[in-house]
Amino acid sequence: MIAVNSVSVGYNNHKIVADMNFYVNQGEFFGILGPNGSGKTTLLKALTGLLPLMDGTIELKGRPLTQYSSKELAKHVAVLPQISTETFSYEVKETVMLGRYAHQKGFLKGATDRDVEIVDKVMDQTGISSFQDRFLHELSGGERQRVFLAQALAQEPQILLLDEPTNHLDLSYQKSLLDLIKAQTIEEKLTVVSIFHDLNLASLYCDRLLLLDHGRTKLLHHPEEVLKEEHIEEVYHTKVQKQAHPLVAKPQMVIVPEGNESENAILDESYLILGEECIHFSSPYPLKCMSSGIIGAGIGWYTHFINRRVPGDYDCSDYQEDMRKYLVQKGLDPTLTVGMMTALDLTNMVCDRFETEGKSVFVVVTAGVGNAMDVSTSYQYEMDTKPGTINTWVFINGNLSDEAYIEALVTSTEAKVRALHDMNVRDRRTGNLATGTPTDSILIASSQKGDHEPFAGPITSIGKLIGRGVYEVTKKAIARYLEKKD
Repeated sequence: MIAVNSVSVGYNNHKIVADMNFYVNQGEFFGILGPNGSGKTTLLKALTGLLPLMDGTIELKGRPLTQYSSKELAKHVAVLPQISTETFSYEVKETVMLGRYAHQKGFLKGATDRDVEIVDKVMDQTGISSFQDRFLHELSGGERQRVFLAQALAQEPQILLLDEPTNHLDLSYQKSLLDLIKAQTIEEKLTVVSIFHDLNLASLYCDRLLLLDHGRTKLLHHPEEVLKEEHIEEVYHTKVQKQAHPLVAKPQMVIVPEGNESENAILDESYLILGEECIHFSSPYPLKCMSSGIIGAGIGWYTHFINRRVPGDYDCSDYQEDMRKYLVQKGLDPTLTVGMMTALDLTNMVCDRFETEGKSVFVVVTAGVGNAMDVSTSYQYEMDTKPGTINTWVFINGNLSDEAYIEALVTSTEAKVRALHDMNVRDRRTGNLATGTPTDSILIASSQKGDHEPFAGPITSIGKLIGRGVYEVTKKAIARYLEKKD
């Protein structure tokens, strides 16, 4: 649809963009990224035909852009500029009708039935029909931007060029505007080329991204490749971290501010409070966690950790809400807390700290094994989901990668299973050695301070501490449970 071949463009014989080569396919949402001064707007002006080329060619549908008259080009290409605070006193429908100018014929150029039909259609698509008789200056920024999008779509273009279309818009308007445009690429095969400052929006909506650096192509690829930490840090000169979007298969980037290294307290028993109704670990600073808690499950940052004792016959249809209410009653913020449950006498809790080579872990375990089971045979019978569980907390004084969190989880689980086997805990249904209970929970929490730990498997120093710690503390907790039970 659009072919850019060896293009250089700029101002006053000074090249801003040099040796640019790319092709945009029909129906593609193509994003242009780069820091201020990298040439994004200059390149877009060249694509509109407003800025003469110094070198190379730009072709539209196989024809050089220079062979199109202004009116002919307007039938193929529409431009949605950055939102402006200045507006003329036109009514909304009049403004949208201006998009039909290139299709109107004759000296007077009156609106035809076809023009009215198209204008009504695009106003409906963009959700502005309800205020079509209002004036532009009466609208919010998001509403005005939708009006200008409708005007651009009224041209019936095959290509839409956008210059930071969501600039100055709030979140809801950003989403609705880009959802509309993305739908046009799918339903109408509209080809879209857009400049973005927001890397995450570009990732969510674009099929491919062009990353510019000082007027040259740094990278042209799909978002997963372009939005790699090393590429973004090299071009934008700032520390970032790449994360997966929780619901969409697209990467997201977060900036990393300078940390407060003064907070460097060692995580140990001094922050643990044992009461009759709960075990409470109160960290001196937020910890990055991976957990299966009733509250705080998944990955996040938390300060408080609760293991709450409930009756053996506890039955609540909305146990998460029940836990939230419990935390609030204790004066804790549920959004900053990981919450678990157990039916055990909390004096069964065992904890210990393990240290080597300047690294340390603090392990807390409550282990009730009355309903222990062998996971490999659980499919053969119905299981009780009583809250008498093995709850394992592993607090790590270290700086773990995402991979290390997963390895720490695996190492902890393997150590727990070994402890069960060595304590000869068996599944009462089959007689097999047990691997856990139906409702076990686990927490891996790290201070994220100190040297980076890329791995936490059993051959690493952190992994060795985790394996030893979970194994020894779990054995002691099981022994204490069995002793009290007898």
